[in-house]
Amino acid sequence: MDGGKPNLALVYQAVQALYHDPDPAGKERASVWLGELQRSMHAWEISDQLLQLKQDVESCYFAAQTMKMKIQTSFYELPQETHIALRDSLLSHIQNLKDLSPIIVTQLALAIADLALQMASWKGCVHTLIEKYSNDVTSMPFLIEILTVLPEEVHSRSLRIGANRRTEIIEDLAYYSTTVITLLMTCVEKSGSDEKMLIKVFRCLGSWFNLGVLDSNFMANNQLLMVLFQVLQRDETSTNLHEAASDCVCSALYAIENVDTHMPLAVQLFQGVLTLETAYHMAVAREDLDKVLNYCRIFTELCETFLEITVRSPGQGMGDLRTLELLLICAGHPQYEVVEISFNFWYRLGEHLYKTNDPALHGVFRPYIQRLLHSLARHCQLDPDHEGIPEDTDDFGEFRMRVSDLVKDVIFLVGSMECFSQLYSTLKEGNPPWEVTEAVLFIMASIAKSVDPENNPTLTEVLEQVVLLPQTVHMAVRYTSIELVGEMSEVVDRNPRFLDPVLNYLMKGLREKPLASVAAKAIHNICSVCRDHMAQHFQGLLDIARSLDSFVLSTEAAIGLLKGTALVLARLPLEKIAECLSDLCSVQVMALKKLLAQDSSNGKSSDPTVWLDRLAVIFRHTNPIVENGQTHPCQKVIQEIWPVLSETLNTHQADNRIVERCCRCLRFAVRCVGKGSASLLQPLVTQMVNVYQVYPHSCFLYLGSILVDEYGMEEGCRQGLLDMLQALCMPTFQLLEQPNGLRNHPDTVDDLFRLVTRFVQRSPVTLLSSSIIIHIIQCAIAATTLDHRDANCSVMKFVRDLIHTGVSNDHEDDFEVRKRLIGQAMEQHGQQLVTQLIHSCCFCLPSYTLPDVAEVLWEIMVFDRPTFCRWLEAALKGLPKEMSVGAVTVTHKQLTDFHKQVTSAEESAFTHLCCNTRSNLLFIERLWSDRVTGSALRKGKAHSLPLPPSPSPPLPWKGNRAHVAVMPSETNSKVRMPQRAEACGDGRRGRRRKGNV
Repeated sequence: MDGGKPNLALVYQAVQALYHDPDPAGKERASVWLGELQRSMHAWEISDQLLQLKQDVESCYFAAQTMKMKIQTSFYELPQETHIALRDSLLSHIQNLKDLSPIIVTQLALAIADLALQMASWKGCVHTLIEKYSNDVTSMPFLIEILTVLPEEVHSRSLRIGANRRTEIIEDLAYYSTTVITLLMTCVEKSGSDEKMLIKVFRCLGSWFNLGVLDSNFMANNQLLMVLFQVLQRDETSTNLHEAASDCVCSALYAIENVDTHMPLAVQLFQGVLTLETAYHMAVAREDLDKVLNYCRIFTELCETFLEITVRSPGQGMGDLRTLELLLICAGHPQYEVVEISFNFWYRLGEHLYKTNDPALHGVFRPYIQRLLHSLARHCQLDPDHEGIPEDTDDFGEFRMRVSDLVKDVIFLVGSMECFSQLYSTLKEGNPPWEVTEAVLFIMASIAKSVDPENNPTLTEVLEQVVLLPQTVHMAVRYTSIELVGEMSEVVDRNPRFLDPVLNYLMKGLREKPLASVAAKAIHNICSVCRDHMAQHFQGLLDIARSLDSFVLSTEAAIGLLKGTALVLARLPLEKIAECLSDLCSVQVMALKKLLAQDSSNGKSSDPTVWLDRLAVIFRHTNPIVENGQTHPCQKVIQEIWPVLSETLNTHQADNRIVERCCRCLRFAVRCVGKGSASLLQPLVTQMVNVYQVYPHSCFLYLGSILVDEYGMEEGCRQGLLDMLQALCMPTFQLLEQPNGLRNHPDTVDDLFRLVTRFVQRSPVTLLSSSIIIHIIQCAIAATTLDHRDANCSVMKFVRDLIHTGVSNDHEDDFEVRKRLIGQAMEQHGQQLVTQLIHSCCFCLPSYTLPDVAEVLWEIMVFDRPTFCRWLEAALKGLPKEMSVGAVTVTHKQLTDFHKQVTSAEESAFTHLCCNTRSNLLFIERLWSDRVTGSALRKGKAHSLPLPPSPSPPLPWKGNRAHVAVMPSETNSKVRMPQRAEACGDGRRGRRRKGNV
């Protein structure tokens, strides 16, 4: 599209081509052209005209979608004096098009809502809309649609309104919330049994519950709650209406999570949900799975909301344990999808009880957990006609993995040993079908590691019986029994008499295709735990490794076997390690040589990654204990292998994937022998630099950081390593200086700053005295805006460690030199760095990066507090105080308070040093909150905020080929936020494993 305004006929033609052109290339051209139109200033007028013409659904949808998009992302393009006219035009369009398509109504409702949120001059928008349209029955559907999306859009990441404006909006919506609820109740009374209107009302009510602005006392006495539960209790309620009502109840329960402050509403919801048990049973009897899932979501949300009360006062008041009974009733449903909904609640319950550590309280909940475990074991049963091994990758396989996780989380309430013994007794005393046996073994495998293996006859008896299972049992039983053996490796370690029969049993599985991978994993576990006992079996492991490809193993299983072999190898006598390592590596080395010979003869390149990965895992886990002064037993082997790795690297230097594998292999080889790799240092660095000049693979930078880490403190190596750094930096800077270079090459940024950080840690004076440091600091300042998690973390760590070098280890001889050099660097770049960090916090970086930024600011302040105070003041003064639409983003007092709180931090313990800085950065970040998430930026959906607004503001999607979204189906006209407890089982709070955030 050229710079002029296109005529409507051309736009209409492009829209028709987008939807109806049978040629995909024609659709693509139309999409690109329309995308360019949407990014232009002409889109405002064109969209308005298309909506006025009302030619067809497609053109009106494109216009409505474009109008919504422009308001969300480019509202700053319009002068303030045009805002009222835009509002009136949108209201006119939605009224005129209300019967054309609900999809278009939703898009226009979103546009109006987003306009209301950004248009500071539109006071009391809810009151205005209700007063204008509430008396017109035909306008009621789109009015409720606007009132539904308005609360949803308040926290939209697409809107640039900032914390102050959001607070103002929420207060305004809270003020008019009773008016909205009264309107909804009037709609229900007037519409009677109109299902579509009831669905709209419930969705709107849920939206206002989600915003958290409804008055609890008012809602507790409102008839809408009674209508909600009446709908849920009726057997004849349709699926769509039932889902809308369920969503609304879940939103209400979520909104009162702080039960003590919402007691009247909490009581009504608690009592209302308890009345749904009969309706649940009716849905089960009618085999209506959709309704069953809805009821289970409601019951789970009820338990989540009243969790703390239930733990604090079980069986009393709203700690009534009938809530748990409801979930256990759901757990009895034959479909595993139903019980899965409640998993997050059971995990949270276990977490609360674990923290209380009250045996009496544990005793209250133990029977419920026992019943849950019984249900889970039943749900884990495979179908009786199932053939082969259990599948790990299908939905049921993933369900079983989640069961395993949950069992590990709550087993302490029952007792691992008690549960393990009870499960074993069901197999020992009866003769259950194979599917029951397999499910019991699966649960036993989940808890085996939590059972104390010391002097435990039950464990040894189980192990003894499992390895005696005949090969005639069902394949799935054999598969799970092998998993159990692998999980019982600590039992084998304490009872070495079982080692031979266990290995024989696992070898039988290794030779069978369906069982090979799980048997390999079990052998890996045994090797990891029983290293000393396995040393006598090393030759057998070596024989397996030599013939690894004769077994049908997954890549992960093969790597695991080699890892286990390497772990055992490291426990051999030092004089045997070199020979055994050479034997272990020989298969891989010969394969690489063969590939290189084939490549040179036929001119085709073969993939060596399998062999490189295998060598890497061997080097990584062969870590013998070597005393000072002793020659590392692996040194000679690695020196012999180096020429093959070097030739492989040269042959495949253009292939990033293979080069990464080569560098990974070399990295672990260097780590394996440490300074014993000194003879490789010069040829390796020379080859790295030569290849990097032509093919700048970032993995060379990472490998360079390993070399600096190993040799950076060696006086004779420092200058050579600095020369390597300078040689690598030049092509790197050229790459990153390209348009969008930082954003397009985050791995390079990450690895570059890992490398220079190693230099700061190992030889700071060498780096600070070099000419390259200025360019590195400038690159770091530019990269502080990068929202890639790993890259940003590496940049911040470099800057933090660099500045810390000027204050740390003041007892060392080079301290004064370091302090002087850091002072010179900060004098030259300090103001720019602080300004860029503050700017990045407000406009570029996601919240999870702010702690790293806070630590950098803290280090600057520790180094020179008075100067930092001036730099911070100047940076804050440069921030925009108002948005282009007139809303205040930050007040002078807020900036002054922020400056005072940051610069007055004086705590002594390091873990608390940055607390004030972090919390205040989070606060100031929310004042603007004007950017999309990092993932959206990387996908090309970002837009930049003009700071300050320029005559030609940057357009959204610049540099990307935007495509127009084709109109969705009417049943999915707006993607709504999911409810908090869904069939995925995560519940509303999200899955969190202990110790694994």
